[in-house]
Amino acid sequence: MMNAQSMKEALRNGQRVYGTLITSPSPKWPAHIRQLGMDFVFIDTEHISQDRHQLSWMCQAYKALGLTPIVRIPSPDPYTATMVLDGGADGVIVPYVETVEQVQALRGAVKYRPLRGQKLERLLNGSEECGEEMNRYLEEYNKNNIFIVNIESKNAIEALDDILQIPDLDAVLIGPHDLSCSLNVPEQYDHPLFLQAVDEIIMKARSYGVGAGIHYWIGTEQQIKWAKRGLNMIIQSSDLNAFIDHLSSDFDTIKTALGDQAVPASESINI
Repeated sequence: MMNAQSMKEALRNGQRVYGTLITSPSPKWPAHIRQLGMDFVFIDTEHISQDRHQLSWMCQAYKALGLTPIVRIPSPDPYTATMVLDGGADGVIVPYVETVEQVQALRGAVKYRPLRGQKLERLLNGSEECGEEMNRYLEEYNKNNIFIVNIESKNAIEALDDILQIPDLDAVLIGPHDLSCSLNVPEQYDHPLFLQAVDEIIMKARSYGVGAGIHYWIGTEQQIKWAKRGLNMIIQSSDLNAFIDHLSSDFDTIKTALGDQAVPASESINI
C-alpha cells in the first residue's frame, strides 16, 4: 500500500505499483481489498454507473485504509475531474485522450485547482504568471493529485511525443480494447500491430519519465510480459471478473465430479 504522494513518485521513477478495478460499492469490500497487498484501486465511472455520493464514500473509505483511489471519469472534461477530486479521489484517469489541448485542459483541472476560467487559461498558455505565493499555494493544494491519461487510439499514439512533454503528467494508461479497435484489429491482443503499439507507448512514456500502465482482465501473462519491458502501473482484472472466473471454475469442478454437465464459462467481462 502507498499514499498518493508515494504513488506519484513511484510512477515517475519506474517503480511498479499494483491495483485492480473495483466495481462494487459494498461497505464490506474495502477492508477485504486492503488485505491483498495492492497499492491503489481503480474505480471506473466511464463504463460503470456510480452515483456521485456513492463514489465519494468509496474514495474516502479506501483512502482511510491506505489504498490510493484513482477514478476514471466518463469523458475528457475538466469540470468532472475537479468534481471527483473534491469527492475524495487521489487521482484522475482521463479516457480517450488524443490531443495536447485536451491534456493541457485536464492538467489545469488536476494540478491547478481551484483556479478556473480565463485566469487558468492564461496560466496554462504562459501569458500570465501567478506569482511566488500562488505557486506555493497551488503546489501544496495539489501535491497529492495524480494525473493519468488513457492512450487508446492511433491518433493518440501519433500525438504521444507532444503529450508526454506536457508538465505534470504522471502516467499514461493503455486501454487494450479501444486501442485494438482503433488499429482495426479488434480484440486481437497478439496481433503484431497491437503489440507494436503497446511497446511504443511504454517505451516512449518511460523515456520521458512518465509512468506506463495497462488494464488487462484475462490471465496474467501479458502483465508480466509488459512489466519486463518497462510497464510499471499494473491494473489486473476486476472484482467482478475475479468473482465470475473463480466461481465458474468451482462449479465446473463440482459438476464434473458429480457427473453433471458443466456449462462453458462465458468470456471475461471487458471494461
